Amino acid sequence: MHRILVFLLLFPALLAAAPTLPDDHAQRMERGLKSFQGEVAGLLKEHCLRCHGGEKVKSGLDMATREDLLRGGAHGTVVVPFDAAGSVLVEQINHAKEPHMPDDRPKLAAEVIAKITAWINDGAPYAEPLVAGKKPKRDASVVTNEDRQWWSFLPLKKVKAKSIDELLLKQAKGMTFNPPADKATLVRRLYLDLTGLPPPEGADAGDLNEITDKLLASPHYGERWARHWLDVARFAESTGFEQDYDRPFAFHYRDFVIKAMNQDMPYDQFVKWQLAGDEYEPKNPLALAATGFLGAGVFPSQITANEVERTRYDAMDDMLSTTGGAMLGLTVGCARCHDHKFDPLPMRDYYQMLSTFTTTTRSNVDVWPDRVTAAVTTVAKDKSTPLQAGATRMMICGEGYDPIVMHTQGGPFFDKTYFLKRGSTDMKDSEAQQGFMQALSVPGDAKRWLWQPPAGAKFSGRRRTLSNWITDVDHGAGALLARVIVNRLWQHHFGTGIVATPNDFGKTGTPPTQPELLDWLAGRLIANGWQLKPLHRLIVNSQAYRQSTQRSAEKEAADPANALCMRRVPQRLEAEAIRDSMLAVSGTLDETMFGPGTRDENSKRRSIYFTIKRSLLMGSMVAFDLPEPLVSQGSRPTTTVAPQALILMNSPQARSWAEGLAKRIASAGDVKQQILRAYTICFHRAPKADELAQGLAFMQSGATAADYCQVLLSLNEMVYVN
Repeated sequence: MHRILVFLLLFPALLAAAPTLPDDHAQRMERGLKSFQGEVAGLLKEHCLRCHGGEKVKSGLDMATREDLLRGGAHGTVVVPFDAAGSVLVEQINHAKEPHMPDDRPKLAAEVIAKITAWINDGAPYAEPLVAGKKPKRDASVVTNEDRQWWSFLPLKKVKAKSIDELLLKQAKGMTFNPPADKATLVRRLYLDLTGLPPPEGADAGDLNEITDKLLASPHYGERWARHWLDVARFAESTGFEQDYDRPFAFHYRDFVIKAMNQDMPYDQFVKWQLAGDEYEPKNPLALAATGFLGAGVFPSQITANEVERTRYDAMDDMLSTTGGAMLGLTVGCARCHDHKFDPLPMRDYYQMLSTFTTTTRSNVDVWPDRVTAAVTTVAKDKSTPLQAGATRMMICGEGYDPIVMHTQGGPFFDKTYFLKRGSTDMKDSEAQQGFMQALSVPGDAKRWLWQPPAGAKFSGRRRTLSNWITDVDHGAGALLARVIVNRLWQHHFGTGIVATPNDFGKTGTPPTQPELLDWLAGRLIANGWQLKPLHRLIVNSQAYRQSTQRSAEKEAADPANALCMRRVPQRLEAEAIRDSMLAVSGTLDETMFGPGTRDENSKRRSIYFTIKRSLLMGSMVAFDLPEPLVSQGSRPTTTVAPQALILMNSPQARSWAEGLAKRIASAGDVKQQILRAYTICFHRAPKADELAQGLAFMQSGATAADYCQVLLSLNEMVYVN
């Protein structure tokens, strides 16, 4: 009876491994079980298990259970039940095939090989695992309902609450918020958070809600918050690698992001256009510019013939990995060479999603007021034809336009995407058809998101299909999409996200400190039509946001990381906001928006208009932690290093800002009045008594007004938001 039960348990795996069974398979299996229990189990433990399922698992081959043995390893199937002659393992132990087994011991004795061979011919049955209690690995290509229970994959919880403060206080362990900061501090905080610029003189007029609305309506809001997204989108205006050729029309994507932020474009549309703007509105220049998201990554320009296909898969991987990290907060690219080690993302899901971009290429197009025409294919150094009158050229990512070809070793894409073993183009498997993450899809719903382009269209519709899935709250990835973006907003307002790893909502990331608040905010975003400005307003109007930064030993001991948000922590400004603030207080800021950027550090325009060349990043920006735009950057580090102080004390730019500020205060009157006005301009407050005294003493020592202004620009308060 025991043998019959064992056979029945093994029968499904047996069918999978050997669809055609020998007529005497039952008798063979019974004989094989006796052999296994008598001698073979001991032989496998002695000669094989140490490297394959015991102390380690070499080459991915685990022999501890029959299911894992039949699954094989990194090099494929090694045992075929009832067919020893067709089993790689038999060839290896006979030293007829490399690598010889065992690989670090002499060849097995002939009688041992004979017994293992006979056991395989008898179906290779197991009576029990070779390691007591060990269970076979499940098929990682199948995502289970249990996998879908990870917090970030679940539907949004319907959280009943009236405010952010209510949810925070619910978890506050008896603590309360700090008292509110004074109005001048809050006005400065709002200006720097929402526009990246300090408040002008007289900015206190009106109540805080009115000031918030004015700032959200300001064109500077888009410039501030677009910069945050450009980090996530790994935006740059050159190809990277050794040659690092310029992409002179890539700036249109930057301008799209600014315009979308200022228009408060619904976030789901913002996402859809970046993935497939040309498939949604092929004659809308803004929609075309949005697709620059896909093409903003690095791309080699000199490759050999045997690198063409690998390079193409690299380019598609960049598109998919950036989409996964930026929009879903998932490390999708980890599944390129193997099933994801931590998250339920099989290689199969990865390649099905990758096929979305099979024919997607970068193109430079001339955009006319009434039509879009393809530009002449550009090569190497982008020696493109001159713009025709009235047209604007922009770099987009899509299909149907003449692709930018950066090499001469083959076409810009291949017609099919294949499943690749270990990510290698030398080991193709079957063709991959478009599909999506099982963990974020309802089984059997694949056709729900399918979009078929109209007859004669130049595009495949696959990217629009992807965009339908990624924004679908009820059946696709929409709930996670909402969680990720509201977490990014919280991160930039409070310094740290509710999820501290904004690009990783998977198992290697940090769980949310306030899961109910995260879902409540995501729900509010969706209920408000995916518009971000109402969410900003909700956050900055909260008691949590408006509290002071006064320190409390009790709170810091109870909550060192401030995960409960019961106090406000000062935040260092990013490189762009530091420079922009100094331009603003110097009175020299050029508010011209949009268009080509510059690499001139003496430019007076906002820092978002610096041209980002990957091999020549702006030194002053890098000193203040500008990240390298090679991959999606969810957050920036905050360092304190000597070059930062040296730039503010010695650079010609800092000196020119100080001189500009000195000119502004010169008309204030005597030295005391100049100091008072300088503090108002720089810090939106009056100096304290000791600060005034120190300033007077400094100025009376023979220093110039510009010297004094440069000292003010170098103070911590200039680069921190309280």
